Amino acid sequence: MQLHPMWDAYPNLQTDLKDVLTTIEKSIQIRDKQVEKNVKDLIHAGGKLLRPAYAMLAAQIGPDWDRDRAIAVAGALEVLHMATLIHDDVVDDAPTRRGIPTIHSKYGRNYAVYTGDYLFCICFKILSSHASSVENIEFNSKNIEKILMGELDQMRMRYDIDVTVRQYLSRISGKTAQLFALSTFSGASQSKATRFQVRNAWNIGHYLGMAFQIIDDVLDYTSSDDGLGKPVLNDVKQGVYTLPLIYAMQKHQAEFQPLLEKQLDMSDADLEQLLALIAKYKGVEQAFALADKYTNKALREIKKLPAGAYRDQMYALTSAILKRSI
Repeated sequence: MQLHPMWDAYPNLQTDLKDVLTTIEKSIQIRDKQVEKNVKDLIHAGGKLLRPAYAMLAAQIGPDWDRDRAIAVAGALEVLHMATLIHDDVVDDAPTRRGIPTIHSKYGRNYAVYTGDYLFCICFKILSSHASSVENIEFNSKNIEKILMGELDQMRMRYDIDVTVRQYLSRISGKTAQLFALSTFSGASQSKATRFQVRNAWNIGHYLGMAFQIIDDVLDYTSSDDGLGKPVLNDVKQGVYTLPLIYAMQKHQAEFQPLLEKQLDMSDADLEQLLALIAKYKGVEQAFALADKYTNKALREIKKLPAGAYRDQMYALTSAILKRSI
């Protein structure tokens, strides 16, 4: 079972994450074996497993460290993440994910939607059997709702040239940061950490998730297809306007409007012109600066945790995310 090479630097966590994937794979039993194979292929398609990794690390904050329980909770969170990716690909009509064809591009939208729904069920099944209290399950359910609302907000604001930085941040707070925060919160709460430590863990995940999504959006403007495993600038053509573009448009909307009005009909030349305008008005630099602020907030929160090897690993991992060398 191959993991992303970034985990070679964290051998203990590497072992934990392999067990997380094994737990997920054992839980995936779909009557249609071809779809089951595609879901399992997605599991092993090179995802970085950051959310389960943070859940595993946060599970060592409190005094009640239970590896089996932590692995199950981490597995449930990764399944939830996979479900949202499948649904997101359907909405975006994305042809690939992690370098492989998306489920809907191979089998149709109905298959993909039902597969995503199935994974939501698996998430709740794993989570409910290992949660320490009904209250915790209810909290997780509320936050899953916020994640889905973030997706709906993204749909609602498609092709909205007047989208603001505040609206963008609100959207990614639900869509991405919520799941990172849920990961660190779940790990800490399952370990019976103090209320202060659980809140601390939540903040770490939230700030990390905000930085992660901003940088991911920046990479859509600065990377090649090979680097991301997805079509570069696909978000723009789909009407999903992210931070580099929003910053660049703030006082120069008239220059962008003729290009953006073409929507899916934007040519390669149009995209090149768009990139030139974003570079001219420092959209990428401004977005990176905000990601840096969120990353530093996460690092400050990590320093508040009880000392231990887990905290050192969490700090190193979070620092690396800003560079996206992983």
